[in-house]
Amino acid sequence: MTGFALGAEQEEWCGHLRALAADRLRPIADKGEPGRVNRPLLAALGELGLLERVFTSGALELCLLRESLAYGCTEAETALALQGLGAHPVLSWGTPEQRARWLPQVRAGRAVAAFALSEPGAGSDAAALALQAVRDTASTADGRGRGGGGAGAGGGGGAGKGGWRLSGEKCWISNAPEADFYTVFARTGEGPAAKGVTAFLVPADRPGLSGEPLDMLSPHPIGRLSFDGVPVGPQDLLGEPGRGFRVAMDTLNLFRPSVGAFAVGMARAALDATLAYTAERPAFGGVLGDLQAVGHRVAEMATRTEAARLLVYAAAGAYDAGSPDVPRRSAMAKLLATETAQYVVDHAVQLHGAVALQRGHLLEHLYREVRAPRIYEGASEVQRTIIAKELYR
Repeated sequence: MTGFALGAEQEEWCGHLRALAADRLRPIADKGEPGRVNRPLLAALGELGLLERVFTSGALELCLLRESLAYGCTEAETALALQGLGAHPVLSWGTPEQRARWLPQVRAGRAVAAFALSEPGAGSDAAALALQAVRDTASTADGRGRGGGGAGAGGGGGAGKGGWRLSGEKCWISNAPEADFYTVFARTGEGPAAKGVTAFLVPADRPGLSGEPLDMLSPHPIGRLSFDGVPVGPQDLLGEPGRGFRVAMDTLNLFRPSVGAFAVGMARAALDATLAYTAERPAFGGVLGDLQAVGHRVAEMATRTEAARLLVYAAAGAYDAGSPDVPRRSAMAKLLATETAQYVVDHAVQLHGAVALQRGHLLEHLYREVRAPRIYEGASEVQRTIIAKELYR
């Protein structure tokens, strides 16, 4: 890849992924129930080797993967991304036992992962987490993971000597409450704010862990989790006690540019649909595209989409190169791409008119999908704060 264009092999791979998403994955996604984990879709992503790519790709390749899948099937893109987000801390920070137990099943689409960071009172301000991990040196626990239809038994730990009990809530957690395990961030108190947060791998069937789904605008599964003295032990740690905030931020820095890629994929799908529609829709003795107001609007949509795409690729390239300015670049990429996608999809709906508001229309679907990325993994306002802090550092 140059600074301005993908190579021929990359373009070919992206085209293959777009076709795969539309022809193979879209029919499976359509059979799923909105707001529920689509396990057949995850299994298909595993069989096609796409989940494996999430864990072996660099940031740029991850962006190309997410952008291409989003163009043809947003549900497939989201299912794939959530597996990566929930399990990447295990890949980077997990013990050999944790990795051996869970990662093969995640890659195969047989175990569902989730990233449990947000809380009712701590969304964008992740350092304000309230979920408590209280030391429990007296009790033990026998946690057995349910294994997600083939993930295997054996919970990999419990409280035990030197363990903790988790008490509190997580909210707006993707794949909850149907995930097979959660990467959970809790306050262990080694220091104030971010310095006292620890990451744990918590199998879904641990005693005291329960959850409920939330009925949200976007169609992917989101829920609330309740922790009532859930036992975790040293063998459940991801990284070191008090270092969980780094686990969270390292994961988000990798995935933020690819959230932007997801948004770019949706924007490109909306733009292409608009070009096709306005080139054929009769209006005022010609077609819609003949009207200067329409042509100028489409030109603006295309220009913003291209700018967002290039910024996403640049941020991903910086991550792959080990650049020190990754937090700033990642924040810029997510900010511009998600705001651009909202703009493009909204104007695509406007140029289509009432037909785009009909349930089941591509743009009706994208209109519901495009709103959430401006909030999750750091809202647009948070990205601006990150950018400003990095600039003044």
